[in-house]
Parts: sequence; structure tokens; C-alpha cells
Amino acid sequence: MKRQQFLHIIQVISLALIGVPAISSADETAVKALFEVKAVSDGYQIAETDWPWWRGPSRDGQASRNQKPPLTWSESENILWKAPIAGRGYGSPIVFGDKIVLATSDESTGSQSVVCLDRSSGKQLWSTIVHPTGGMRKNSKSTAASTTPAWDGKHIIVNFANSDAVYATALTIEGKIQWQTMISKYVEHQGYGSSPTLYQSLVFINADNKGGGAVAALNRTDGKIVWKRDRATKPNYSSPTVLNTAGRDQLIMIGCDQVVSYDPLTGNTLWEVDGATTECVTSTVTDGIRIFTSGGYPKNHISAVRTDGTNKLDWEIFERVYVPSLLCTDGYLFGVLDAGVAACWKADTGKEQWKGRLGGTFSASPVQIGEQIFATNEAGETFVFRASPREFELLAKNKLGEDVLASPVFVGSRIYYRASIPTDGKRQEFLFCIGNAPK
Repeated sequence: MKRQQFLHIIQVISLALIGVPAISSADETAVKALFEVKAVSDGYQIAETDWPWWRGPSRDGQASRNQKPPLTWSESENILWKAPIAGRGYGSPIVFGDKIVLATSDESTGSQSVVCLDRSSGKQLWSTIVHPTGGMRKNSKSTAASTTPAWDGKHIIVNFANSDAVYATALTIEGKIQWQTMISKYVEHQGYGSSPTLYQSLVFINADNKGGGAVAALNRTDGKIVWKRDRATKPNYSSPTVLNTAGRDQLIMIGCDQVVSYDPLTGNTLWEVDGATTECVTSTVTDGIRIFTSGGYPKNHISAVRTDGTNKLDWEIFERVYVPSLLCTDGYLFGVLDAGVAACWKADTGKEQWKGRLGGTFSASPVQIGEQIFATNEAGETFVFRASPREFELLAKNKLGEDVLASPVFVGSRIYYRASIPTDGKRQEFLFCIGNAPK
């Protein structure tokens, strides 16, 4: 960008801040370019029709805008299929090729399994027991299968807390276990829900816990540990997140009262700074300059931390976004407070732009598709609101199922939605495929 163009954009932003009417579409496009976040150099080419890991291809809850899922649905409207899922799990599904994969657990035996469904029909193709016993669950909002698997093109990788340790396991596309590696011992506090993160030849697994855990990089072909870093003796639940920020790929860990950046390939610490609560659940996002950490114990907070190694905390506010992860787009943060309020903040200052009442309690993370944000509460109500910093605008509200803590997946103009519906007087989980039904 030339100097004159940059100065013009700064002038446009300055005028907007003092209330000058709306800028031109060309100016708006240029302003958005200032906040463009570069993709991670992870070595993957992801099809727009795939959702291979937690929070989607770009790792930040941003779904392809080249899709048009329905804005309305119910048990009798726009349901293309529903598939019963045995057991209990709060992890999201992943979608690749003609398959859907998710984790589940049997609380009567303690088993932990991976299930594969046909994408077009929901028919179960296979189910593999990864651990026959030993599944760990404590908090009522956790399960022994609260993790989301990851697909690297050859392997399905999943991690579970089992028998007082955290294990990573790789399965073939046919469901055969190929390798299994223990990361560290695990002392359960609330539960375990961290998901695997893929980067080039590696898979990162987090095992933070109050007994003293670790974050490790494994060779995804054979499961051998390439590097491993000990972590604080504190409980924490977030997933490792690789983001391109401050001009390089960084592996970010939040929680344990710190924000730490590691070199993804070596595990060397790039920088670390106080700026997180002890216990975090969310996965961080970036605006290319800073990352945003949110937590709920021992305090409610959202903070913005510079990623250039200066250890600068740009701002901190005391809102409770403990479980649902944030969205960051065009210089603004969008989030859903656990207590059922949608909010928008300016990314560089933390200044509140608006709040809007949704209702209910939220655990699932919101997903953004272009100008629309979809957020689902624990009672199975999904609210669609506009991704605009100007005002809160609710576009739609839908109800499907109950006990919804898994984050839905939006890909290929379809929504893959994990919820329970009482059946014959018992809790029964289903995976729903929501789409525009033929008329």
C-alpha cells in the first residue's frame, strides 16, 4: 500500500470517529484491508466444502462466505437428515470429503470412541473404541468426549483424558488405530475439552492440569514426540492455536495466568506475558497485531495482548466470555457472554460498540458467515445477528433440541448440529444436517 493511500485511509477512519457520514464502498474495502489477517503457512489446502478441525479451516470460527445455509429451521423444517449418536459428547463434528467424524463416550463403561458417518445420508460407516474404559468426566457441562477431532488428509487425530492421563490417538480413514501416545499425567479438575491442532508435519496437544501438564508437538505420521514443554501446575482447558500475527506463525497458549507464544516447529518460547486468567476455555483469535484472551476464573475478563514480543497489554475489560470463543473481523470483536448477551467491541481499544440480549446460557462458540453470526445456547436456540459494529440487529431465532454445548459446523451451505432430544423417556443425542430443503 502506497503512503498516499495509507494516509487517505487514516483520514477516512478519523472522520468516521467524529461522526462524518458513511464512507464510500471503495474506502470501506481499503479500510478492511488494513485489518486483513494472513493465513497460517500450515501446508494444508482446505476445500471450501470441508471443516477439518476445531473452529474451521482458518481456526477462528470464520466459515466460507460462499455458502447460504438456511436462516430458519426446526424439527420439521429444513432438516435433511438426523442420525442417532450413541452415548454423550460435547465435541463438534469435523467434515471432510464424503465423511463426518465426531467423538463420543459411554458413561456406563467409561469407553471413548470415534464415530464416522456418511455425509450425504448420516448413515454410520464405522465406530471405533479408542479407550474401552477410563473416560474422565466431572463437571456437569463436561463429558468424557468434549474434544473435536482433526483430519490431516490421511489420519483422524483425537485426544482424550483417560485413566489419569492425556492420550493422543491417530486413526485411519477406515477407523483403524494407527498410533497412540501419552502426553502427560492428568489430574481432573472440571473436565477435559482441548482439541488437537495441526501444523505442517506436527500435531499439538495440550494437557494443562493442576498436577502439572504439558503442551507437546507430535509427528502426525507416527505419534513420536518432537518437542514438549512443561506447563504450570494449574487447571486450564483451552486448545493450542496457531495464528499468523506480527508477521509470523505463532503457537499461542492462553490460561494458567499467562499468554505464551511458542515457535511451532521448535517449541522455543517467543514471548510470554501475564494477561490471562487461570482457567480459560476459549480459543484465541487475532487481528494481526494482537491476540484476544478471555476467561472466567478467578475473574471475568477479555484482554488484548501485543504479539510482537513487547509484552504490551493494550487493554482489559471485565466481561464474562468464559466458554464461547470470540470472533474478530475488520477491526472488531464479536462475542457472546455466557449469560446470553451478544456484544461488539473495538479490537484496538476494547471500547464497547453495543450489547444485545439473546437469552439463555451459552457454551457453544459462535460462527460467522460473511455479515451473519450464528450463536446457539444450551437450550438449543440459535440466534442469527448481523456482524456490524453499528448496532445489534437480530435476523432470526430458531429452536432445535436441547442440551446443546457442542459448537455447530457451517460448511457447504449446510449446518451440522449436535443436540439431544428425549426419546422414549431417555436422553438421546443426534447429529442433524440442516439445509435448504427442496420445495
